[in-house]
Amino acid sequence: MKAAGRADMAEDPRMSDNRGRVEHEAAIDKALSEWTRELDGEAVLATLEEANVPAGPIYNIEDMMNDPHYQARGMFEEVEVNNKPLKIPAIMPKLSATPGATEWPGPEIGAHNAEIFQHYLGLSEQEIKQLKDEKVI
Repeated sequence: MKAAGRADMAEDPRMSDNRGRVEHEAAIDKALSEWTRELDGEAVLATLEEANVPAGPIYNIEDMMNDPHYQARGMFEEVEVNNKPLKIPAIMPKLSATPGATEWPGPEIGAHNAEIFQHYLGLSEQEIKQLKDEKVI
């Protein structure tokens, strides 16, 4: 909290233990949200590192796909979907004797549309045709 500019909260005896921090979770989250709203991720991590606070980035899927560590660990594998290559998450954990792999990526795209539209959404054939004609589906 000191790194976030909130020494008042860092020194607040009500938040000196986990129980107190849980009770004041909303206030802590609000203070951290306000602090990070004005900074990019690199600035937040640099500030936390300077304050010796263990922290790391929160990755989105693009970050994971581009991270050399994820690649080196084999966290993604490539499968064929509609005769096109597609990278997907690999099976984890990687075991030496039985590492696992995706043998079938699933049915063709749209293979279950009729079932979904009719059975689960209750659409009639006419309604489905109309949606197709209007390029909604």
